[in-house]
Amino acid sequence: MSFSMLSTLRIFACALLLPLAACSDQSAPFNAIDITGIQGYGTDIRLTDHTGKPRTLADFRGKVVAVFFGFTHCPDVCPTTLADMRTVMSQLGADAERLQVLFVSVDPKRDTPDLLSRYVPSFHPSFIGLTGSADAVAKVASDFKIFVREQPGKTPETYTVDHSAGMLVFDPAGRLRLFVNNGMPPEKMAPDFKRLLKDAR
Repeated sequence: MSFSMLSTLRIFACALLLPLAACSDQSAPFNAIDITGIQGYGTDIRLTDHTGKPRTLADFRGKVVAVFFGFTHCPDVCPTTLADMRTVMSQLGADAERLQVLFVSVDPKRDTPDLLSRYVPSFHPSFIGLTGSADAVAKVASDFKIFVREQPGKTPETYTVDHSAGMLVFDPAGRLRLFVNNGMPPEKMAPDFKRLLKDAR
C-alpha cells in the first residue's frame, strides 16, 4: 500500500471517528480512540477461519477481540501490524490468553484457508485468519466501514488491495469499544487491552 494511500486512509478514519471522542468518557485512559456506543456499525462477523470452521464474534466472548483487515500479499502494513500484535501478546503476560487477534482477509480470491493457515499463525499461534465468499467479506467490510479497493498490477495475479489500516477492538462482552490507528506502538496498545480486561472482571 502506498504512503499516499495510507495517509488518505488515516485522514478518512480520523474524520469519521474523531467527533466521537468528544462524546466519550474523557477520564478513560485509553490511548486508542474510544468509540464506545458508536451507532451504525455492525455487531457481528460471520466468516470461516483458517481451519474451515464457521466463526462469529460470540465464539470469543470473555476475551478482548482485536480485528484487523488485510491480506497476505500486503507488503508492509499487514505484516507490521501482526508483528506488533505479537509484541502486545508478550507484553500482556498471563492476560495474553484473553486477547484474540482476528485477521480478516480482504482478498478472498487469493487468501484461501490453506494460505491463511500458514500465514496468520506464523506471527503467533493463537492468531486466527478469517475469510469467506466475496459477498460475505464485502458485507463484513461494509458493516464496519472498512474501505477496500482492488488496484490492478502488472498481471491479473499481481493486483494489490488498498484498505483501511486501523484496528477495531471489542471488549469481553462483545461490544465495539476502540479504534486503533495504524502505527500505534505496542506499548500504547497493551495498556488499553489490559484496561478492557480489568473492567470485565
